[in-house]
This record gives sequence, C-alpha cells and structure tokens, in this order.
Amino acid sequence: MTESTAEVARGRVEFTGGRGELLGIILRGYLLMIPTIGLYRFWQGTWKRRFYWQNTVIHGEPLEYTGTASQLLLGFFFALAFFLPIYIGLFVLSMQETDYLLLGYVVVAAVLWFLAGYAIYRARDFRLSRTLWRGIRFDQRGNALAYALRRFLWSLAMIPTLGLIYPWMGASLWRYRWRNSWYGDRRFDIGGNWRLIAGAYYPAYFLNALAIVATAAWIGTTKDLVAFGELTIPGPIGLAFCVGCVLILAFSIAFYRTRVASRMLSTVSLGEAKLTMKIGTGALFGQFVIYLFALIGLLIVLALAALIAIGSIYAAAAAGGQTPDTEAVVSMFSSGTANVVVLIVIYLIVLGAFGMLAELILGLGWWKLLARGATIEKPESLNTVAATAEDRALVGQGLADALNVGAY
Repeated sequence: MTESTAEVARGRVEFTGGRGELLGIILRGYLLMIPTIGLYRFWQGTWKRRFYWQNTVIHGEPLEYTGTASQLLLGFFFALAFFLPIYIGLFVLSMQETDYLLLGYVVVAAVLWFLAGYAIYRARDFRLSRTLWRGIRFDQRGNALAYALRRFLWSLAMIPTLGLIYPWMGASLWRYRWRNSWYGDRRFDIGGNWRLIAGAYYPAYFLNALAIVATAAWIGTTKDLVAFGELTIPGPIGLAFCVGCVLILAFSIAFYRTRVASRMLSTVSLGEAKLTMKIGTGALFGQFVIYLFALIGLLIVLALAALIAIGSIYAAAAAGGQTPDTEAVVSMFSSGTANVVVLIVIYLIVLGAFGMLAELILGLGWWKLLARGATIEKPESLNTVAATAEDRALVGQGLADALNVGAY
C-alpha cells in the first residue's frame, strides 16, 4: 500500500469552531435567561449543541443536530413528574424524628443516584437520536433501567472496596453504552476491558492517596499550624504540601482522563471502520492551568468590583446622614425589594461568570482535544449504512437537565 493510499483509507476529524462564537452564544443566553426566568437556557443549550455539532467535521462532513429547544423544555416538564413524589417524601421526612430523618435522606440519596444513571443513559439516547452524519441518524438502544441498575450496584460495590473495583465498573458501563449505540442500521462495538482503565486509574489513585497521607502525617506530627483568631490553617510547609496535593490531583485527573479516553475509544469500531484516539496529558493539564489563572483573574476583578461597590455604599450612607459602618450597609441591602433584586442579579452574574469560564476553557477545550485526536480507519465502509427512524422520546433529557448530568 502506498503512502497516498494509506492517507485516503483514514478519515480525519476536525473542529472548526472558535471561542468567540461560543462566547456570543453564552452571553446572549445569559442576557435572555433573566427576563425569561431561566427558561431560555433550553434555547441556549440547543444553540450550544448546534455550535459543537456543526463544527465537528468527520471525513469532510459535519455532524448535524436536529433537536429543538421545545423538546428540551417539554422533557423538563415531564421530568418534574418524577420528582414530585420525592419532594412530597422530603416534606414528610422533615417532620419526622432524627433517626427516621437520617434514614430517609439516605433512601432519597440512593433514589436520586439511581435516577441519575437512568437520566445519563436516556440523555445519551436523546442526543444520539438527534445527531446525523451524512444524513443518517445515530441511536442509543438497550435498556436505561438496566444501565441504571448496573451503575447503582457497581457503586454499592465501590464503598467496601474503597473505589479499588472501579476499573471493572468503568469497563462494564463503557461496554453497555457502546454496544447499544448504533449508526443507522449498524451497531458499534468496543473491545476495551478493565485493564485499559486500571493502567491509568491505579497510578492516579495511589499517587493521590500517598500525597494526602504524607500531608496529613506532616501536619499531624510537626503541628505545622497557624492560628488566625478562631481559624487554624496549615503553616508554610504544610500549606505547600496542600498545594502539592491539589497539583497532583489536577495532573492525575488529566492523566487518567486522557489515557482512558485514548485507550478505550481506540477499541471502538463500526463494522470495518475503526476509531483511533490520541490525546496528550499535557494538553489537558495545560487547560487546567489556564482555567486556574482565569479563575484567579476573575476573583480579582470581582473583589475590586465589590470594593468599589462597598465604597459607594459607604459614601451613600454618609451622604444620607447615617454612620458609615457595617450595620448601615446591611440595613441598606435589607430594605426594599429593589435591593433584593440587585443582590439576586449580582449572584446570577457571578455564577454565570464562573460557568462561562468553565465552558470556554474546559468544555470547549476537551471537545477540541477529542476531535483533533481522532482518526477513522476505513471510513469508506460507512457508505453502505442505511438510515433508520428517529427516536422521539423526550423524558430522558429532561431528567438529565433536572439532575444536571449528561449535558453533552
């Protein structure tokens, strides 16, 4: 086989979108969510998906997203029916004795965890069934309840094993998702097993455990603590240990996520077409570093804005004949509906700013790494795939929105 023939036999994946376009979608969504009492988030989510899908080009052809905001909104309303019994149960629990209250909260937490697994699977079904490539639709089959039960039972096994059983859990869930995924009339397959996950999981697990134990041992044996009034924090060396733990955690997350994605996705196939994925750990860790500096910059801007606002309030209090102290400032905020509205708007702006940074740096960054690290062997074998009908179920995505899982 010549070099030119080999190049033709492999399909490239590209991402052509930019942060500026995504920033415009996010800002427009935030501006319209306030007057619509948050309902515009379903339209914002739809526009974001179209941005990601249409800029993901596979072998020269972009993906297409056909989902609508009204489908997301209706799915969310359907999901409320799932939570009504839970809300009633929580209300009843709040009037019970402490022993029953704690037991009840454990049961509610277990139910929500089970529902989260169900929602993740149905949300994936919703997205795939509204994703087209070359005019042919993807689909997620299988049983969402079976997936949720599998995830729930594996999670229970994680508790006594302190998480050491996770590679088996991860491999089981990967296989169930992919072996029930379809492109037209052709089913995906995956050959990955627990060993591919264990090779990245256990080094990260034990490295973090060692770092935490070493930090606790140093602070505990040397009493490296500094008191600031009633607040006690680690001393200089102990603080350096804590910072080291955070850096190790960030690097190990990047290492685990890139290594598992590269290894497991490289075993995915669709008939004769096979996926190859290569993502560098340094690229994802670099995104974490950029995000950290962006957060620090945002916090500095927010702190300066708060200082200016507080200074203005003190000046207004003094001009109004009040003593410019903390009590006067609190009284200004506690009086009047307009001040409460201002506080709510400030809260939403701050929350939105943090969410926007995460989307622009981490969300988009990870999508780009996946797209640019992927290649497809024998993409021409997909020319014979036949189209199938659309799955019109809505409730799964609504549950995922309500539980804040499975966004993409």
